Amino acid sequence: MKKIFFTCRWSFIFLFFSCISKEKLMVIGHRGAAGHEVENTIPSIDKAISFGVDAVEVDVFLCKSGELVVFHDKNLSRLTNSNAFIESLTLDSIKKIEVFNNHKIPTLEEVIKFINNRVHLNIELKGLNTAKPTYKLVKSIFSNKKQLIDKISISSFNWNELEIIHDLDNDIETAVLVEKKSVEMAIIQAKKINAKAINIDFKLLNKKVIKKIKSENLIINAWTVNEINQIKRIMNLGVDGIITDFPDRVINLKSFFAHERK
Repeated sequence: MKKIFFTCRWSFIFLFFSCISKEKLMVIGHRGAAGHEVENTIPSIDKAISFGVDAVEVDVFLCKSGELVVFHDKNLSRLTNSNAFIESLTLDSIKKIEVFNNHKIPTLEEVIKFINNRVHLNIELKGLNTAKPTYKLVKSIFSNKKQLIDKISISSFNWNELEIIHDLDNDIETAVLVEKKSVEMAIIQAKKINAKAINIDFKLLNKKVIKKIKSENLIINAWTVNEINQIKRIMNLGVDGIITDFPDRVINLKSFFAHERK
């Protein structure tokens, strides 16, 4: 009987806090609003902002001429008519390539200036040797340190790049990306570099994993959550943020749950 009481009590507490977390849930547009516009383009970012996201996530590589460009794949073939590798091209060459639907590949600088502090920007370091130039760029754009900390976070599957960011400036918000590596390893890495969050494949999440990560005082952002039933499940688990190709779906569900509580 005692065991049943504590089980019910824990379930009630979990439900209570998951309801609170739904209202505070951070909606993060994956590569902008990739379910609506071509990913990692200015129109995709614009669409995400128009939906009312809290943040936008983009991917960066360092091109041959030294600029940071916003693109997800090493090879350009999935979204363009080019079969080149993005790191092997100069910016001039990249700007001549057309992304599907008549879009262009933007630089990170162009993206930051387009967002213009309207929402938070999560920069995912895709390529090698991206940490230092990314830090140098954001520091040059955000002369106000508080604004930089408030508006920029940096994430990566390449944990070595995150360690470089940590060594350059421990105040910059970082997030450890987790896919196939264990959650325990991710937590250890997060503690090592004083990361604020763990950005985790939503398929790895359950109540036990949520409890473990939260016990370490780490923010949990789930990716990439697109289907309505998936969004509901992840929201009910009590994550802090959802990274999605369809931010409008998450925002609508968030509004629905907020209305239901009244």
